[in-house]
Amino acid sequence: MTVHFIGAGPGAPDLLTLRGRDLIARSPVCLYAGSLVPAAILDHCPPGAAIVNTAPMALDEIVETMRSADAAGQDVARLHSGDLSIWSAMGEQIRRLKALGIAFTITPGVPAFAAAAAALEAELTLPELGQSLVLTRTPGRASSMPGGETLAAFAATGATLAIHLSIHNLAQVVCDLLPRYGADCPVAIVWRASWPDQRIVRATLGTIEAVAEGGPERTALILVGIVLHAAGFAESRLYAADYDRRFRPGSAQSRFAGLFE
Repeated sequence: MTVHFIGAGPGAPDLLTLRGRDLIARSPVCLYAGSLVPAAILDHCPPGAAIVNTAPMALDEIVETMRSADAAGQDVARLHSGDLSIWSAMGEQIRRLKALGIAFTITPGVPAFAAAAAALEAELTLPELGQSLVLTRTPGRASSMPGGETLAAFAATGATLAIHLSIHNLAQVVCDLLPRYGADCPVAIVWRASWPDQRIVRATLGTIEAVAEGGPERTALILVGIVLHAAGFAESRLYAADYDRRFRPGSAQSRFAGLFE
């Protein structure tokens, strides 16, 4: 028996990975975060599967459900939204499964920031403008932030920021970032990226509070950085005609010449 942790993606049912779909289809027990995982993904469950919404459950109850399935010799599909590597609460579940000697696997999913970037038709790393993306959040009721991980500290790098779980703290986000990025820095907020009711607003640090006023207070991603509104960036050398590379030697004298003949 195995517990399969599966990243269910950002919302659109067809952004589920093929591996995730196949694991769901052969697991007689499915645990899913009902407030975030679209119901259409549950259509992949096999007939007669036990489908459990974990939204109202405490950690002990969730793990006990997994333990009971293990005792019955049943595989479990454990669905979380987005990708499991960030803010999924998977780590604490795995720690308990290890203590119980229960096997598990991890299948990654499409993260929310990637879906938001697609919705914005944006590449978040542009030559000579931004080559780093910081995934972060602000303090919340569920967990605090380590002392050194502040928006002001990340802002000092000038990197593009993808700020999760923080739409309710938008005023503080703006206050922390204005001194480094400036009032004209582009900002975008994407609510429920890839869902049918997806909503996008674009503004600047100086105007985003007014533009976003009255918007939903959850399931949103705040993106900040000059890459969001850049037209004059340099082109990458990767596809330049004179760029000497392994799969396209620039000349007969190239160190890569003849490698694939």
